[in-house]
Amino acid sequence: MESNCVHFLQNKTILVTGIPGFLAKVFLEKILRVQPKVKKLYLLLRSVNNESAMQRFRTEVLEKDLFRVLRNDIGDASLNDLVMEKVVPIPGDISIDNLGLKDSNLLEHMWNEIDIVVNVAATTNFDERYDIGLSINTFGPLNVLNFAKKCVKAQLLLHVSTAYVCGEKSGLLQEKTFRMGETLNGNGKLVIDTELELMKQKLKELQKQDCSEEEIAETMKDLGMSRAKLHGWPNTYVFTKSMGEMLLGYHRENLPLVIIRPTMITSTFSEPFPGWIEGLRTIDSVIVAFGKGRLKCFLADPNSVLDLIPVDMVANAMVMAAAIHAGESGSQTVYHVGSSCKNPITFEQLHDLAARYFAKSPLVGRDGSPVIVSKGTILSTMAQFSFYIALRYKLPLQMLRLINIVYPWWNGNKYKDIDRKIKLAMRLVELYRPYVLFKGIFDDMNTERVRFKRREINKEIHGLFEFDPKSINWDDYIMNIHIPGLITYVLKK
Repeated sequence: MESNCVHFLQNKTILVTGIPGFLAKVFLEKILRVQPKVKKLYLLLRSVNNESAMQRFRTEVLEKDLFRVLRNDIGDASLNDLVMEKVVPIPGDISIDNLGLKDSNLLEHMWNEIDIVVNVAATTNFDERYDIGLSINTFGPLNVLNFAKKCVKAQLLLHVSTAYVCGEKSGLLQEKTFRMGETLNGNGKLVIDTELELMKQKLKELQKQDCSEEEIAETMKDLGMSRAKLHGWPNTYVFTKSMGEMLLGYHRENLPLVIIRPTMITSTFSEPFPGWIEGLRTIDSVIVAFGKGRLKCFLADPNSVLDLIPVDMVANAMVMAAAIHAGESGSQTVYHVGSSCKNPITFEQLHDLAARYFAKSPLVGRDGSPVIVSKGTILSTMAQFSFYIALRYKLPLQMLRLINIVYPWWNGNKYKDIDRKIKLAMRLVELYRPYVLFKGIFDDMNTERVRFKRREINKEIHGLFEFDPKSINWDDYIMNIHIPGLITYVLKK
C-alpha cells in the first residue's frame, strides 16, 4: 500500500487549498519529499497577484524549517529547481466562485489537468464572525466542489473537516456523514440558505445603523455562537464546518468524496523530523500558560480523554485515503484520524507530563529567572471553578455571578490587579470547555481498515506512511518531542 501510495502520486496534478496553513504545509512537504515525480502542485493562497503569491509561498512555506530535511537531502539548488518545475502558487480565495481565479487561460488549463483536489482551507477560530465562518467553512467547500466538478480528469475531492463536528456528544462516535438539514439537538430543521440570509440581513442592519467595525465584528461573533448553540453545536467553528460537510455530501453527484476528520492536531511525530509545529494549537495554549506560571487552575475532567494526533499522521492518512478512493465513482467516506479509540491520553496525564517537564526544564521569565511551576488545580465542574476563583481573589458573590455570565471585563480599581489573570483563565475555559469536559470517543473503524491494508502490504517501506496512534508513547512524545517543539518553534527559545 505504501509503495502504491508513492506510485499513486507520480504524474498526478493536485490542487491544494489552505496554504500556508500548518497541515497543508506538512501535506505539501510530504509529497515533494516522497514523490518528486508528481506532475504539478497548484497551491491556492490569498494574495493579490502571481508575484505576491510566489513571494508568500517562499517566505511562509519553503523557507520554514519544515523543509530542512528535503533541502539537506537534495540541496538548495535542486530544491529550487523542483519548486520551479512542480509548484504553482496561485492567488485565490475559496469563498469566491471559481476560487477567485480571473485568468481564463489558467482556469482552462487547471480544469483540463487536475486529478485530485484537496481542500484544507478553513478558519479555525472557535468564535469566528458568522459571515466569515459561513463564507469560508460552509460555502467555501461548495465552491471547491463546483471547481472540482469542472476538472475533466478529477478522480477525487478530499476535504479536511474536524472530528468535533459531533458537538458535545458522548460515547462512541461513528464515522457517519451528515444529512442535509440535520441538527444535533433535534431543534427544528437546519436550513443553510436561511442561515445565510439571516446573516446577510443582520449585516445590512448593522451597516445601516452606522455601527463601527468593532461593533459589527462583535455582533457577528455573537450571532454565530447563538446560531450554533440553537442547533446543538458549541461554537461557530464546528457549526460552520458541519454545514460545509452537508453541502458537499448533498451536491457531490458522482465525484468521489473523502472527508478527513482529524482531532486535536499536534506537532510532527517523526516526519520530516520530530517536534515541528507552527502556532499554538488546541491544548497548547494551556500548556504554555501553565509553563509561564500564568495558570494555577483549570476547568477540566481529569479523566476526560484528550484526542491528540500528530500532524504528520494526519497528512499520511490523507495520502493513503486519496490513493484508495481516487476514481471510485459516487463514493463518500469519512475518516476519523485521532487517538482516543486506540491509544487514549487523559487530561490528567497531560497535566502531569507538563508539570514534570517544566519542573525539570523551566521557562525563563522576563526578569531572567526560571519560572517555578507546581501542579495546578484541576476542577471538574464550572461550579467548582467559579468557587475557586471567588476564594482565590476574594470576590463578592455578585461578581462571581458576573464571571459566569459575561466574563470579567470590568475595570474597577479593586479588581485591576487580578483582571488579567481572570481574563486569561475565563477565556481559556470558555474556548476549551466543550473539549476538556468531552465524553466522546472517536470510532475509527474506517481508518483502521486503511491502517490494516498498510500493515498488510509492502512492509518493506517501513514507517513511510505511519498513522497508527498505537505507535505513540505519550510520555516520550509529550516530554521529548511536543513540548520541546513548542518551545523551539512557537516560543522561539
